[in-house]
Amino acid sequence: MVEVTRREFLKVTGMTLAGSSVAMLGFAPETAIAEVRQFKLARATETRNTCPYCSVACGILMYGLGDGAKNAKSSIFHIEGDPDHPVNRGTLCPKGASLIDFIHSEGRLLYPEYRAPRSDKWQRISWEEAYDKIARLLKKDRDANFVAKTADGLTVNRWLTTGVLAASASSNEAGYITHKVVRSLGILAFDNQARV
Repeated sequence: MVEVTRREFLKVTGMTLAGSSVAMLGFAPETAIAEVRQFKLARATETRNTCPYCSVACGILMYGLGDGAKNAKSSIFHIEGDPDHPVNRGTLCPKGASLIDFIHSEGRLLYPEYRAPRSDKWQRISWEEAYDKIARLLKKDRDANFVAKTADGLTVNRWLTTGVLAASASSNEAGYITHKVVRSLGILAFDNQARV
């Protein structure tokens, strides 16, 4: 009688099963080795953007699938540093390297929401409603609190009850325009995320 240990039994049956499966599938090692693997970005759409995290404003390349057809939803599947960007030259910090998780996060806000005073619930509103509400509240506050002259009669044209925090990842041109708009309204409390 032949004594077979459990380990030897599993080895023999596993190798027999694997060998028969490979034979049934017509496995040919030469063909498998000769096959050229498709580059994962070959069919992707490349989009340049700026990392949203800090004031460094690193350039990123985002790759997505989806040809823009009516029923095809585009999906970003890979993000990497932009080697042609003068700031980061293709490198990304750990936060920038994890942008794909940020994009596909369940908790990512995709539309404007509004919470009424003394309410505990947020409600979804359209972009037009959000812009109108912001403009209306800014105008109301500026009309109520704009100071044209001091008590001494000195012209100051300032608005002290509202402040602006600008995005640090903006270009120099966008920063210049933002500065001009904010100062033309009379706002003195103006800062940039890069300094916060």
